[in-house]
Formats: sequence, C-alpha cells, structure tokens
Amino acid sequence: MWLTQGLTPSYKTIANFRKDNPKSLQQIFKEFSILLKDLKLITGDLSTVDGAFLRANASKNALIMRRTSKNELSKINKDIKSYMELLDKNDIKISADYIKTLKDKKVEIEKDLELLDTLGKEQYNRTDKDANVMCKPAHNLMAYNSQIAVDDTFKFIVATDISTYGHDHDQLYNMSIKSQEIVKNKNMIITADKGYYSSQEIKRCVDAGIETVVPLLNTGTTKKIKNAKFSKNQFTYNHKDDCYICPNNQIISNSGTKYKRHNRRLDVYRLSSLLCKACPLKSSCITDKTNYKQMYRWEFESIIDVYTAKMKTKKARDIVKKRGSIVEHPFGTIKRTLGWDHFLVRTKVKVLGENSLIMFTYNFRRLLNLIGIVLFKKLCIAIKNKDLTQIRQDIEEYILLFGVYISYFRKSIFYFQISYKKLRV
Repeated sequence: MWLTQGLTPSYKTIANFRKDNPKSLQQIFKEFSILLKDLKLITGDLSTVDGAFLRANASKNALIMRRTSKNELSKINKDIKSYMELLDKNDIKISADYIKTLKDKKVEIEKDLELLDTLGKEQYNRTDKDANVMCKPAHNLMAYNSQIAVDDTFKFIVATDISTYGHDHDQLYNMSIKSQEIVKNKNMIITADKGYYSSQEIKRCVDAGIETVVPLLNTGTTKKIKNAKFSKNQFTYNHKDDCYICPNNQIISNSGTKYKRHNRRLDVYRLSSLLCKACPLKSSCITDKTNYKQMYRWEFESIIDVYTAKMKTKKARDIVKKRGSIVEHPFGTIKRTLGWDHFLVRTKVKVLGENSLIMFTYNFRRLLNLIGIVLFKKLCIAIKNKDLTQIRQDIEEYILLFGVYISYFRKSIFYFQISYKKLRV
C-alpha cells in the first residue's frame, strides 16, 4: 500500500476480473486440489457428492415460461371474446384502448412462445439465459445447481461443477469423473444421496470402473395402501430362462418386443390373458380393465441387480450413514462463515468461474485452519523450490500431533465431566 501510495483497485476492477477470467478461476481451483492431493490431504478413498440451489443474478420478473405463457394467452383470448360478446348484447360503443391493450399483450406472449420454440426450451430468463427456476419446499428461485465432491480425509472439496437443472439425476457420473481426474485413485468410492440415483448413471460409472454407493429409490417397494397392486420387487426374475415368476408362480415370458422410454431400451414381458383371468390374485395384480400382466426390463438391468445386492451389504450401509457428516457442512460454511449466498455474474460460463473461486476459497481457508500460517509459509517456499518432500512430512507430523492433542483434550473434558458429576452427588 505504501509503494502504491495508497492506490487500491475499485470494486469494478475486482468484479471485472472475476467476470473476465472464468476459465482461469476454474484452473486455479483444479491446480489447488491437485496440490492438496500431492500433500496427501486428499486421498480419494471416499468422496461424497452433493448439490445446492444457489441464487442466480436474475429476476423472476424477466422469466418466460411456456406453461405460464400459454395459460395467460388462453385467458386473454377469453377476455377478448367475453368483452366482444358483452358489447354485442348491450350495443355499447367499443373501447378501442382496452381492446388494443389486450391484443398487444397477446402479440407479446405469442412472441415469447415463438422464442421458446426457437430455443427449444420450456423456460428462458431475459436477464440470465442459463439460469432456471428451481423448486425448494418453501419457495421457487432463479438459481444454478452447484455441485461439489468432498473428500472424506480432511473434508476438502475435490471437484465442482454447475448444473442448470433443478435435479441431480444426471450428475453422478459427471462428478465421479471430475473427482477421478484429481485423485487418480483406482479404489475410489463415490457416494451421494438418493437424489443422484439413476440406473443409466450407475451403468456409466460401472463401465468407467468407478464404484458408487447411492441409496436405491423406493419405486419398487411394496406400498402399504388399501387395494394396492403388486410391486415389481414381488416378481422374481429368472436369469437362466429370461422370464419373471409372478406371486402365483406363473411364468411371465419375454415377448420379444422392444420398447423405448426415457432413452432406455426395454424388453417387454407378458403373461397369457387366459391365465390372468383365472388367477385368484388378479385383483392384487392388475386392474379390471387390463386383460394380462405386462412388465418391462431394461437391457442392462443385470448391472442394477448386482448393484442392488451390493447396497444391501453392511459396508454400503455404513458408507451411506457417513455421507452427511462429510458433505453437508461445506455449503453452510460458504454461506455463513464466508458470507457468500448468491452468484454475482451471469450466464453459465461466468458462473462456472465464480463457483470455482468460491470453492477454492473454502479449500484455501480450510488448509490455513488445518496447518496454520507457519507451515503455510514453508509450503509456499517448497512450491517455489518445486520440492514438496520435506513439507509433506512436516504437515503429516503436525496433523498427527494435532490429532493426539485433540484426542487428549476430549478425554480430559470427558473425565472432568465425570468427576464433576461425582462431586455434585
């Protein structure tokens, strides 16, 4: 400050730097994560993925939604028709201004719908073309879906990305690959909540040799509802004969018909209508208007069968229990401790840069809290000299000593509490 005679950058300079260098900011985050990996502060043995809707720099007032626009257009057409009928019945002089206002509004909505057709979208925000409405239990907001993968060892963020969708169904493979690029651990396990479960995403991870532990969706479980029909998990699949066995021990054979749904090819299995009509369990299986039982099986369903069996193991259940303690706190820390609660830039390209800057800041602060300023200075010198051997050992010894100290402190508190209770008695 003295050398520059008190000259400081304006807020605009800082804002433009963030806006104009999104790719560099992403690279900074990535290189810092690689540094943490080289220091053995990231191991990649277990990484947890999570996402959060973070508010975009866009107003809901600038949003065009196909469903809303169509409803509004329909209402305007009805208003025009009703008004014209009223004029005809009562022979009232036509109010040109009112009719013009309705017709102008109609033209405006039709242009909005044409724009959505041209873009092939269901919604579009004039302020930020990439931001979308995302739903939360309490409210809807213009947002981006920020994704992070957190390492279990010291809770550093390994990888991050931005999604413009209000769900996580398509993010498991993406975040797994980004994590693997950093940790390069063949034994890495990726876990997430059930919002990330997708049979197609599981298959992509299996094909890439990445082990995933994501709770199954309850779509196939038995529903305890009066007059509920049998669920799919009550039908046993026979791998050898490629057929299903129904609760009445009848064989539901592969019909040879292929069906495509949600970009998945499904085999169709059917049971004879004669057998279904005579079945004593018919009322619990199919509706009165249905003549026979029909089932669908994905062409790669065998992968999901193996995955389902794995998720029933104790190891998988224990990993799922650990998930929350690993990944839930980073977003809270970023919002509360760092004081950051929404994106300031617009469009996905720039938001990717700002998101990486925020996640880098979290990792940077966490590193300082973990090793302290003295070791951090030594780390900077080691990086300059391109030799991390000694500093890696120093950090390992410091963390080990710090761990012993914390353990001793916790035991002291525990024994103090016991002694205090005895004194009170």
